[in-house]
Amino acid sequence: MFSVKKLLGKEEKFFDLLEASADEAKISAGLLSKILTHEGAAQASSIHEIIQARRKDKRITQQITEELCKTFVTPLEREDIEALSLALYRIPKTVEKIVERLTISPARVPRESLQKQVMLLEQAADCVVFMVKQLRKGTQIERITDAHSRLQFAEGEADKIMLSLVKDLYNGPYDAKEVVILMELYDLVETAIDRARDAGQVVFQIMLKYS
Repeated sequence: MFSVKKLLGKEEKFFDLLEASADEAKISAGLLSKILTHEGAAQASSIHEIIQARRKDKRITQQITEELCKTFVTPLEREDIEALSLALYRIPKTVEKIVERLTISPARVPRESLQKQVMLLEQAADCVVFMVKQLRKGTQIERITDAHSRLQFAEGEADKIMLSLVKDLYNGPYDAKEVVILMELYDLVETAIDRARDAGQVVFQIMLKYS
């Protein structure tokens, strides 16, 4: 067991910012789920909120960069903070791309199929939030390892669902244009899950470094 505070000082603002960024990633995933289950005004509201979440996370990422430039002592190595900040930002950014495609898609979008993927994205985002919040606590590596395993499991399940979705596209009642559109949507959701995995991997490596 290690103590980040004891080893590297009491600088809390970076933990605050990284946790806020992880929270925005989780919020984005939850809003995407709402979009797939609502219509009309509720759906439009969720789309707006996703855009705002991505913009907020961009400001958080920029603030982290600025704080790194003017802070002499940081609680984690600078390259680790930068790597985690970038990995976290890529999650809501990818979610926003998914929403953009959904809003302009002329294809018949099988929402239930997308929901299966998005549910795993939410699980992955939950794991990332948990892992990021452990950095401040200097917790035992076992808890991080457990969350990392759950994150890897979610990614593995997402790969299985992706294979099933592609099979349905190949054998379903879709024309060529719809296959291309839906494949891009499925790929984007899978990419968002991969982004969550990447963020979790950065946290896991940081914890291993200081354990």
